[in-house]
Amino acid sequence: MSRVVLASRNAHKIEELARILVDAGLAVDLVGVADFREAPEVAETGETFAANAMLKAVAVSSATGLPAIGDDSGLCVDALNGMPGIFSARWSGGGGDQANLDLLLAQLADVPPARRGAHFVCAAAVALPDGRTAVVEGRLDGHVIAEPRGTNGFGYDPVFVPVDDPAHTTAELTDEAKDAISHRGRALRLLTPVLRDLLAPR
Repeated sequence: MSRVVLASRNAHKIEELARILVDAGLAVDLVGVADFREAPEVAETGETFAANAMLKAVAVSSATGLPAIGDDSGLCVDALNGMPGIFSARWSGGGGDQANLDLLLAQLADVPPARRGAHFVCAAAVALPDGRTAVVEGRLDGHVIAEPRGTNGFGYDPVFVPVDDPAHTTAELTDEAKDAISHRGRALRLLTPVLRDLLAPR
């Protein structure tokens, strides 16, 4: 079984990716980057989700000598010209999920429901120690509501209602239902056959 490092210290992401890889039938030993003291903190200096995902994957693979998966994701709101976008995780200046959510809702306070269209994007990249790389993207369309609902999920999940399930926010979905439609689930399912090919014996 190949050991693969997820270039994240976010336990939610590690659990989510592990579930998706198992469902896809890809047997890997997935570990988080926190297990490796030598792994660097990678600055998200790219101008796109794909660039940031690749920066993480390449840096962690180089540091650990193992295949690595990096991802970058965020919420793009139409009324905010696509922001927070790549700045989603630090939209409030480092205040964390709740502060980011509060700031977003404050910025949309005067925006009518019809103009609250938004989409989540996730870029997932894989890098191998031999220099081979690949990157894919997943997207989930929906809209932002005014009041948070639900406790399952993280980030902007409590205020995002996907077009695939307009009765619920992504924080009201079960793990399985969310994985089936989420931007990260879609990206990682696209990445799975690529990863399988890259890890195949040569």
